[in-house]
This record gives sequence, C-alpha cells and structure tokens, in this order.
Amino acid sequence: MNEYRNGDLVFDVREEGSADGEVIVLLHGYPETKASWEDVIPGLVSAGYRVLAPDQRGYSPRARPKGRRAYVADNLVADVLALADAAGAERFHVVGHDWGGAVAWYVAMWHPGRVKTMTSLATPHPTAFARSMLSSTQLLRSWYFLFYQLPRLPEWSATSQFGGRRFRETLLRSGLPEQKLDAYMAVLDEPGAMTAAINWYRAVPFTPPTRHRSVSVPTLYVYGTADFALGSKAADLTGGCVTGSYRYERLDSSHWIPEEAPEIITKLIVEHVNS
Repeated sequence: MNEYRNGDLVFDVREEGSADGEVIVLLHGYPETKASWEDVIPGLVSAGYRVLAPDQRGYSPRARPKGRRAYVADNLVADVLALADAAGAERFHVVGHDWGGAVAWYVAMWHPGRVKTMTSLATPHPTAFARSMLSSTQLLRSWYFLFYQLPRLPEWSATSQFGGRRFRETLLRSGLPEQKLDAYMAVLDEPGAMTAAINWYRAVPFTPPTRHRSVSVPTLYVYGTADFALGSKAADLTGGCVTGSYRYERLDSSHWIPEEAPEIITKLIVEHVNS
C-alpha cells in the first residue's frame, strides 16, 4: 500500500514489513514528513512489525483541504483510523512526534479500543501542556502558536521563496539536520502546503480542553532535554494524565528525536510494544 483514502482525500503512505506483523503507525510532526522516520523504520521491520508511515493531512498533495476547520483534531484522528482500516488493522500501535505526538494522544484518548500501545516523542499529554502554560515558561516558548493564528504572515515568514531564511536558521539551530530540513521544505514549498501545515495550529481553538481525557492504554513518553519548543514541566506532568502502564524516558537530545536518536528510539519502541 502506497496510498489510502479518507473520504475524498488521498494520502501517501510508506508501508514496510510483513503483512502478518502487528501494525505500528508512525505520525510525523511539523515541518516534517514521513521521511522523518526513515532511520527508525528498518529496525521496526527487523523486529517483525508492519510499519505504516503516512504523510499526514496537508502534507500529502492530494490531501490538502482548505480552511483551518479542516484540520481540527477530530479530522486528524479520523485520518489515522482510516489508515488502520485500509490496512485491515482493528487494533494497532501508534507512535507520534511533535504534532504527530498530539494526534497519537488524541487517538489513544478517544479510541482506546483501537490502540494497543501509544508512544509520544517530545509532545506531552494535552492536559499537561495546558497546565504547564500557567506554571512554567511554556507560554513564552509557545509564542508561535499565537503568531500562527495570523493570516498570510506566518506562511510568508516560513516559505523558502519569501521570508523563510530566519525560519530555516531557527530550525537548524534547534538541532534539525540540514539535509532533512531541505527535504521537508521541498514539500512545504509546494502550492498550498505551508498554509495547510500552519492550519494545524489555527485549528487548535476548535478542540476544547474539556475533550482531554486520561489515557488508559500502555504509554511511552520520550522527552529530549534540549528541546527548544517544549519545556520539562509539561513532560514531568504527563504521567499524571495516564492511568494505564506508563514509561517516561528523558534523552540527551533536541526536539528532533526521530532524526537525532533513531537507534535509541527504535529500541524503546520495540521494548514498549513487546511489554
């Protein structure tokens, strides 16, 4: 399978591994694509798993609906369930990084019957993140959430052909490898792609905190201590939002955990899904 559908939207997906293996869904973040997992996938396949890594809504060229409401969490979760259904996986393991981690939390919160285990890299539980806004420097770290609510200017500031030089320099300083960044920006420079990616942020107000729930499925949370975007307060609070078995790992890494520490991440994921 190299593509799947959710309604009228067509998503590109990388599938590797035995058709008989348990399914692991890998969800990338911003401004990444499924290529962020390319150094993680081989190890998961070697361990006997069937791996599905999609380009998510807005990143797949044929899945770029217009308008910020198209990117609400319900739709992002529905995309993951549609992928699992297309793969014939009633239950699956879900792993996410950055925005993909947020989607993984929502899938586990709202559809625990479909999820065998969940893993989030960098991204804390949404409730822990909200609480950290009032008890740490997280609000200052997250200034760009407000900036991304503006029309047009965020796209101009990030797209390569316009004002994206500072955006690029910021990502490189934060630890994202240049070769990876070049590949990601090649996608986001496509017509409509950057707006679609930023619409994930613009849709945040349409998922109220009242929809946040504790997670009952076995959970692994991995936090990089040099993360420029997410502080340790929310990471430390996340365990209180999980009622199932919980493992919390802190790595000496940046925000870009899949790119920077793929061997460690692969080992942790395999241990978690086997536990």
